[in-house]
Amino acid sequence: MGLSEEVQRYVKSTYLEPARHRGESTIRIKAGDVHRDLHWVNRVPSVCTTLSSKKFLRETGLELVSKEGPPSGFGTRAEFVYRLHPQGSLHSPETKHRRFEALYGTLSTIFHEVGGGENFLRKEREKLHFRNVDEESTTTKEKK
Repeated sequence: MGLSEEVQRYVKSTYLEPARHRGESTIRIKAGDVHRDLHWVNRVPSVCTTLSSKKFLRETGLELVSKEGPPSGFGTRAEFVYRLHPQGSLHSPETKHRRFEALYGTLSTIFHEVGGGENFLRKEREKLHFRNVDEESTTTKEKK
């Protein structure tokens, strides 16, 4: 597991899940607290980078409201304020899987009307007209 994934896992379990359970709409995370709690040394820039990355925001369903701290943006005093979205992330693997499962059987009635999926594909393939490669090469030679 990489540093980014470890930060994300820690933030989800320590900050996000409890805040969602309490019904909070915003959370405040200090990079120094995360760094200290993970027992890391000299990894504050990695924590700050992860906490402000688009991937982190997308996968956790957060919106970065503000970022306060040193001008460099990297430091133990860097503080990130996020808005929680109640539904979580729209791009998480779990959400994608649920949305895919919702589509299951959607076309079953349509395929049933045309005699099933295999029958539909067979009819579509019959409609295709492919050029014969041999005929095309002889036509090209005759033009020359």
